[in-house]
Amino acid sequence: MLDALSLDQLRTFIAAADEGSFSAAGRKLRRAQSVVSHTLANLESQIGVKLFDRAGRYPRLTDEGAALLAQARLVVGGMDGFKAKARAISDGLEPELSVVVDVMYPMASLTDAVGAFRNEFPHTPLRLYVEALGAVLQPVMAHACRLGISGSMPSVPEILDAEKLLDVPMITVAAPSHPLASNKGIIRPADLEKHVQLVLTDRTTLTEGKTFGVFSPQIWRLADLGAKHAFLRAGFGWGHMPVAMVQDDLDAGKLVPLALEAFLPHTPPIAMFAVFRKDTPPGPAGRWFLERLRNATAN
Repeated sequence: MLDALSLDQLRTFIAAADEGSFSAAGRKLRRAQSVVSHTLANLESQIGVKLFDRAGRYPRLTDEGAALLAQARLVVGGMDGFKAKARAISDGLEPELSVVVDVMYPMASLTDAVGAFRNEFPHTPLRLYVEALGAVLQPVMAHACRLGISGSMPSVPEILDAEKLLDVPMITVAAPSHPLASNKGIIRPADLEKHVQLVLTDRTTLTEGKTFGVFSPQIWRLADLGAKHAFLRAGFGWGHMPVAMVQDDLDAGKLVPLALEAFLPHTPPIAMFAVFRKDTPPGPAGRWFLERLRNATAN
């Protein structure tokens, strides 16, 4: 008998509980009170539980009815979500959106975009990965991610399309205790070569043999931007960082900017591009997400 339960019965149960009377539930559902009463009586008979105490002027939820009401809401809400998602997929919306984002992309802007996406597409799961350099392109090329937000790459493979999103401001820094920090003027390449440069490395072979803003033969390669940040603050070397990530350190004097002769008047920004396979361009959710990122503030 329990398998014969219907969503209509559960919706009637919820309406009666919320409205406080069968007549009010009938008005909400646009049904006669007698239909509501009959539906609820059948429901109680099928499940073997009395949901309402009808002894007073208005029906009152029993303890058992109150306990089952929450489950009824979950079932109805789940089915409503199922229908909404099915309808969206039928209209061309992606069943889920998988995105890999360059570690240099400002986290505050990314968080804002993800929060807005959740509100705009509540039934579309978002899978998000943060990588660097070629590790952003690789999952897109392999169909593991639908979209990539890539920086630091001078070119992309032929199978990918790329669209400019924004520029991420960069800055070259060192700890105040680092020897380069005492140089208040322009730092020449010959001076940089004497000190360890902290460089973000690629977990893939896509950038093998290529360097980006490397000026010193003494290199420590780090696969994690957070580790690079910590090492810079510890004075282990100098390096380039997104301004947004180190602004608090600059304000507090825990890091100081370096003026490189090769980067006058300032460290060049990193251009961020949306990348996707030409044979699987972004759908409605992906396109919306990209536009949100395009309009974000990089600082």
